[in-house]
Amino acid sequence: MTDKTEPSGGSRLLIDLGPLLVFFLTNYLAPVPDVLRIFVATGAFMAAMIAAMIYSQLRFRRISPLLLFSGFMVIVLGGLTIWLRNETFIKMKPTVYYLLVSGLLAFGLATGRPLLKAVLGSTYPGLDDAGWTKLTRNWALFFAFMALLNEAVWRNSSTDFWVGFKLWGAIPLTFLFAAANVPMLLRHGLARDEAQPAEPGPVE
Repeated sequence: MTDKTEPSGGSRLLIDLGPLLVFFLTNYLAPVPDVLRIFVATGAFMAAMIAAMIYSQLRFRRISPLLLFSGFMVIVLGGLTIWLRNETFIKMKPTVYYLLVSGLLAFGLATGRPLLKAVLGSTYPGLDDAGWTKLTRNWALFFAFMALLNEAVWRNSSTDFWVGFKLWGAIPLTFLFAAANVPMLLRHGLARDEAQPAEPGPVE
């Protein structure tokens, strides 16, 4: 039996970003009328998320809690999008995801349990308790900001612009924010050769 390992490098990018890229490409390249593209892309997104979870389980013998949570939301809200022919559900999915994760992280802080430590402990070896507290606080605030930003974008722009924002806006912002935390992590015990700006979950 293979021991559980953490995805890294190309495997992590494939799991975290692969489904979003499938969604983006399908929305722009699917040979269907424009009015149907978002629904075809949503179906492809659902299939890609399921594939990512299966790959993670088979390759690493685990599915991260955030990936499982994200996959569940994609399936439920994506299913409602297709069933009701209403793209609002898939557009609100990132907002709901970001708010729930932000709320969970904030609750953990309020109760003295920085939840990111349980999720990312092996990703940031040597990080002290103060570092975990600050990292959890920072991501809670960032996710709350991203929820507000997603609401502003989808409510005030076209569907194609919103899809493009997910690829060209949400992903770069997430990686830039993760990188901006590295100096703080190093000050709180993170091993320098392990200081990688890995984000704590799938980009929504």
